[in-house]
Amino acid sequence: MSRLITITTSTALALALWQALVVLAALPPFILPGPARVAETLWVSRALILEHAGITAAEVLIGLALGAILGGLSAIVLAASPMARRLIRPMMVFSQAIPVFALAPILTLWLGYGLWSKVAMALLIIYFPVTSAFFDALMRTPQHWLDLGRIMGANGPRLMWHIRVPAALPGFASGLRLAAVYAPIGAIIGEWVGASKGLGYLMLLANGRAKIDLMFAALIVLAIFTLLLHMSVDRACRRWLDGTAMG
Repeated sequence: MSRLITITTSTALALALWQALVVLAALPPFILPGPARVAETLWVSRALILEHAGITAAEVLIGLALGAILGGLSAIVLAASPMARRLIRPMMVFSQAIPVFALAPILTLWLGYGLWSKVAMALLIIYFPVTSAFFDALMRTPQHWLDLGRIMGANGPRLMWHIRVPAALPGFASGLRLAAVYAPIGAIIGEWVGASKGLGYLMLLANGRAKIDLMFAALIVLAIFTLLLHMSVDRACRRWLDGTAMG
């Protein structure tokens, strides 16, 4: 209940500051529309916004699922193989030196203007945080746990699956929480570069037609979706870790 009150109070304060800025600065609607105007547009254009939001949500959720799977498997391979660490980790670090905006046109060229170029962008932007967080946790397994496992006759694979992976699950969960925030960024960047549907496309379209209230309405829906996604992933991770600890 206290959390709901805090969120409600923060939202009301943000809306009040927004309205005060519009009134005191005498900003025209094509520069910054007021919250009431945006809320009206959000209601009037709800069907259009929800249609595009569904496309963006699908891109984000597919990219998040694929990024979590590939990132988790990559971290396990890196932790298990010194050769993989020497060969793959430098390439992973180098990939982060390339701005995602530079990769978006290439992915659109290769995968087209449909769903999969945006999924690929979301996957790329979350792959490194998930892999890095899980890998670091795998490499920090308490040494006395590993020694105890070896004394009990566990070999490399058994140590990995029965000791190192369970001990590193909190790190994997941290990577997933970051991924829940970053995944929408990748999808929106992909839609900005080339798309015919999605909230990113709708924002560009509204901006080009000077419908700033529609652009803000789409942006608010995107922000709410990202917050809900982060909260859902966080809650799922907490329940998963609690269940693993009890098991």
